[in-house]
Amino acid sequence: MDDVCDELRIAKSTFYDWRQKGRGPRCIRLPNGTLRIRRSDLENWLSDCEDNL
Repeated sequence: MDDVCDELRIAKSTFYDWRQKGRGPRCIRLPNGTLRIRRSDLENWLSDCEDNL
């Protein structure tokens, strides 16, 4: 999660806000409660966010 927030240059609070609103990339919750994001899910989400002008 830290790596993703660093890569996107956003605060964790922003990521969790996006997640709560259904706007963030797909996540996996591990048994210990931490979130993980598959690289492929992040790449797909970023592609969907592209502005196709």
